[in-house]
Amino acid sequence: MTKIVHFFFFTAKVGKTSLIMSLVSEEFPDEVPLRAEEITIPADVTPERVPTHIVDYSEAEQSDEQLYQEISKANVICIVYSVNNKKSIEKVTSHWIPLINERTDKDSRLPLILVGNKSDLVEHSSMETILPIMNQFSEIETCVECSAKNLKNISELFYYAQKAVLHPTGPLYSPEEKEMKPPCIRALTRIFKLSDLDNDGILNDNELNFFQRTCFNIPLAPQALEDVKNVVRKNMSDGVKDNGLTLKGELSRQTNVTGLLYHSDTWLPIAIIFSEEFLTSICFPRLKIPPDCTTELNHNAYLFLQSVFDKHDKDRDCALSPDELKDLFKVFPYMPWGPDVNNTVCTNEQGWITYQGYLSQWTLTTYLDVQRCLEYLGYLGYSIIQEQESQAAAITITRNKRIDLQKKQTQRSVFRCNVLGARGSGKSGFLQAFLGRNLAKRIREDHKSYYAISTTYVYGQEKYLLLHEVLPDFEFLSEADLACDVVCLVYDISNPRSFEYCAKVYKKHFLDSKTPCVIIAAKSDLHEARQYYSLSPLDFCRKHKLHPPQMFTCNTDEAPSKDIYTKLTTMAMYPHMTQADLKNSTFWLRASVGATVFAVLGFAMYKALLKQR
Repeated sequence: MTKIVHFFFFTAKVGKTSLIMSLVSEEFPDEVPLRAEEITIPADVTPERVPTHIVDYSEAEQSDEQLYQEISKANVICIVYSVNNKKSIEKVTSHWIPLINERTDKDSRLPLILVGNKSDLVEHSSMETILPIMNQFSEIETCVECSAKNLKNISELFYYAQKAVLHPTGPLYSPEEKEMKPPCIRALTRIFKLSDLDNDGILNDNELNFFQRTCFNIPLAPQALEDVKNVVRKNMSDGVKDNGLTLKGELSRQTNVTGLLYHSDTWLPIAIIFSEEFLTSICFPRLKIPPDCTTELNHNAYLFLQSVFDKHDKDRDCALSPDELKDLFKVFPYMPWGPDVNNTVCTNEQGWITYQGYLSQWTLTTYLDVQRCLEYLGYLGYSIIQEQESQAAAITITRNKRIDLQKKQTQRSVFRCNVLGARGSGKSGFLQAFLGRNLAKRIREDHKSYYAISTTYVYGQEKYLLLHEVLPDFEFLSEADLACDVVCLVYDISNPRSFEYCAKVYKKHFLDSKTPCVIIAAKSDLHEARQYYSLSPLDFCRKHKLHPPQMFTCNTDEAPSKDIYTKLTTMAMYPHMTQADLKNSTFWLRASVGATVFAVLGFAMYKALLKQR
């Protein structure tokens, strides 16, 4: 929690000590000491819910060195002058502000509050004299005229002093340039894009009200909305379009708000989006994942991500072009997806990420790095738009795999298949074939991905299969390399030494494992060589009661067959199935029936939804 120091000082008889004592006792003191004792006001009695430390200064009691020490510790300094004493006003600019600035860094000047005390003694205001001073020194946040005697504006004085620390103008606005600073513009642009729910570049009345409810918890009445737009119209010609607020219009409105010193109205939405509480508790909540459990997106999260895709797929081609993808990630502080993503998920003929590929990448991130997924959802404003306490509401933690095995059924939707094999055995081709690509697709080495993820259908249920290519370092396979739902051991039928690696890996790591294993005889379009291993691949499978080697090639004119991926998903879903069940052709027929129909139907339904919108 921030500790705020309100530091009061000035020459004698301006009433600074009386101000402090009037605040604390809520009455004017009969006797006033040279200096008030240090006071700490608890957080629960302050409007901003932060502890407030008040320090008084007395020239008569304290040395210059003590003064300099207090300046170095202060968060805000209140310079008190007497409204009926012109010399005390003159000393603000001739002595006190220069003294403070000499003791503070130019780039991090302390916010100053000018306090005109003893307003009960005059009928006029000192603001005419003070305004030029405020224009001259940008570090002055505001000026408050008050009276310690009749308690006028005492509470307001301390409120503004707190605001000067919590909502300073400095990071937002440049008084010299009379415009907002670049970091503030970037923050407000991000907030605008999150509020622009239909991504048309204009905040309509509903979106403006969404912004108001989110940031201030108060919707605007129809007339208030019109008043906002009328103010913007007066300031610029292109601030309002189609009766909605453009980004330029919103930035103009916020510039006027900040320039008029109502900067807490600008700070509030920025604080909501970027505050420490938001980033640590809402944007990046820590999830504890028990052993043998995985993380998946729930139904509401997928609906939200679908709406984000729909918002940015402007040409309605069910794919995100490079420009559309860039626009989607404008609310991120960095580009989260690199070129390897295009080789991890399904793309269209132009190499653009499809709707299915987009959801697959989110599924992959959630499974492999749920904290990163929570971060990304935070940047998209998930908890705000969906009105959830945090991004964690988007995540389902699956039950322990041991329970799935005991009950012989699973509620999971994402299954991991580790693909192992000797170098050059065809692992990468096997991954790319899952995404519908044959050997005609060439991948740059720096764009290569060791993952591939897409959907398969088992008994009419849509499931995600995540393929992970494990590097062929036999002696250094880690627990992460081995932890999965099903294993693919790939060998090149044309290379006589290729199968030996698969046999050794199986015997060392999976012989006594409950993880289902499948042998893939890759490059089946080539001449089959006799393997140098003591047993042929077929005899090896018979000995260890494995399914016979599955012939596979991606050297085809059309997209490679996906039957093997359905089998892998089925084995991952039903690891308790016996080899006799797995060898039964009617079992595979039942498992894969309708897969193509469901895939086509799912895509058609999404296209229909787009047309409706």
